[in-house]
Amino acid sequence: MAADRVPTGRLARGSRLGRLAAGQAVRGVGARLSMIGRPEEARQILAERSALQAAQQLVTVFGGMKGAAMKLGQMLSVLDVGLIPEAHRELFRVKLAELQDRAPAVPFAGMRKVIEDDLGPLSRVFADFDETPVAAASIGQVYRARLRDGRTVAVKVKYPGVDEAVQADMRNLEIFSKLWKSVLPSAADATVLDEIARNIGSELDYVREARTQHRVASRYRDHPFITVPDSIEEHCGHHVLVTEFVEGKSFAQIQALPDDERDRIGELIYRFYITSLFSDYEFCGDPHPGNILLDGSGRLAFVDFGLYNRMNPADVEFERAALRAAGEQRARDLYQLWAGRGIIDSDAGVTPQEALEYVWAAAGWHLLDEQITITPELATGAVVLAVNPRAAEFRNMRHQLLPPEHVFSRRADLFTFTTLGQLVTTNNWHRIAREWLYGEPPTTDIGQAIARWRAGLGRVSNPL
Repeated sequence: MAADRVPTGRLARGSRLGRLAAGQAVRGVGARLSMIGRPEEARQILAERSALQAAQQLVTVFGGMKGAAMKLGQMLSVLDVGLIPEAHRELFRVKLAELQDRAPAVPFAGMRKVIEDDLGPLSRVFADFDETPVAAASIGQVYRARLRDGRTVAVKVKYPGVDEAVQADMRNLEIFSKLWKSVLPSAADATVLDEIARNIGSELDYVREARTQHRVASRYRDHPFITVPDSIEEHCGHHVLVTEFVEGKSFAQIQALPDDERDRIGELIYRFYITSLFSDYEFCGDPHPGNILLDGSGRLAFVDFGLYNRMNPADVEFERAALRAAGEQRARDLYQLWAGRGIIDSDAGVTPQEALEYVWAAAGWHLLDEQITITPELATGAVVLAVNPRAAEFRNMRHQLLPPEHVFSRRADLFTFTTLGQLVTTNNWHRIAREWLYGEPPTTDIGQAIARWRAGLGRVSNPL
């Protein structure tokens, strides 16, 4: 297959996914997650079945396919259960991290045609265009360029044929289900996969994304700690998205900063991805390290708004009520909320205490009123328990059915947690959460500075 082509047919893509699922089953990746309670046995199995070979296969297949398949690979790439053999753990993590922003590149000749089909000759719009991509995402590559008016911009360009590839992926939900069963079995629920496919499909709409990014950038303009690069809407098309360029440190460089600076950045990540949902009923549904940069002024920059979602206020209030019930140890109230919404079946044998302990296992970081250092192992444990509750104490929770309208908000929560785990950052997250759980005033210096900024602008809604 030519290097500059993305496989687009349903059969071609389905065949590759099917082979990957079979390969992963042989390599025991499912066993890796099912044995969290038996780390020594799991480490031995992983050593025997070549975790590195499995990681290489994930990068090769997901990265080469792009589209929805690669998005699922990116979601996997932030997981780190700490069960990889010590000698290979870092190599495994690095290999999967290639799916965050260093996926296999498509040669520029094919990408140039996409740009010029949308915008006309490059020289008409750009004074200079660097043909080497600075990042590769799930449906496109990002380039650095300079407009004729002198502004430095980021140019995100869809891979040739990626629209058709994503549509093929959407028709291959059954094969995705088989793949996920080899990795995270209960994540293979058809409703979950359908919601993932629907949201990934929305990423193809660059015109919509340009409008969204402009709106979010306007909200964060002159923010004391956060910046969002604005879109240049007059130069955006269906296959090309042009935005302001962020010059700054990558997430890998942020990880090397001192503890106090990582703690500061961790709070900003939390506020951007989590607090906004409960304050404004909207959120960025794609938290991962490749979308976070630290600019030269010290402000944290967030990019990529293809999965920016709004939620019905009633659905957000339901989530808030459930978390309050769990935080206040009101197991019966939590159970009744979930049963009334159809999340758990009253005939499935789930007890109120099981429901309470399950929420604390998956979301306790919002609820525990003490300093918590989020590590990769801690974050991944929460994800695995949330989507694959195999531990004996949660065996009945396998019968839960998350309504589609909550799939991406819970995904955003869990993958914010895994991103913070990659940062290894410390805070009393509950004290920050109380701002959106109970409407209490902020207690952190960052929160108080943001409140003063908001007051100076006379804002009614909270942008964090």
